[in-house]
Amino acid sequence: MLHLRPITPADNAAVARVVRTVMPEFGCVGAGYSINDPELEDMYAAYAQPRSAFFVLTEASPAAGVVGVGGYAPLAGGDGTVCELRKMYLLPAARGKGGGKLLLERCLAGARADGFASMYLETVASMVTAARVYEKYGFEPLPAPLGSTGHGSCDRFMIKSFR
Repeated sequence: MLHLRPITPADNAAVARVVRTVMPEFGCVGAGYSINDPELEDMYAAYAQPRSAFFVLTEASPAAGVVGVGGYAPLAGGDGTVCELRKMYLLPAARGKGGGKLLLERCLAGARADGFASMYLETVASMVTAARVYEKYGFEPLPAPLGSTGHGSCDRFMIKSFR
């Protein structure tokens, strides 16, 4: 059984571990990927801002710890109407159990409640399963990136309108 909850300061190291475990699996290392974002050192503080939220997914067993993460915040360099789905990753053992659905639905609901008109995301072509999930939830491809996320190595951009 998976449980979803807001991040706490005690989760910072576990969240960074998930991101740093998953990204290399898909060849996402080096400049231009979120694995290098300074916010990884204190994700709780990074998302304790207005119109932002970050969540952790845990297994029922406390020993299992954090197995998935994801959140949203205003799109950097955007106009305030668009938020970005950020750092949504699941460890391999947690995939296929509905955790991605829990995370994405919670982020979509929170973003709508925070008044955003749409949600944007950046990913890579090698994350095929993730892209299928995003498409299922109504995300549509964009020809180029939006905002100024600093993730210039991403090669797939998608958006979902809430209207």
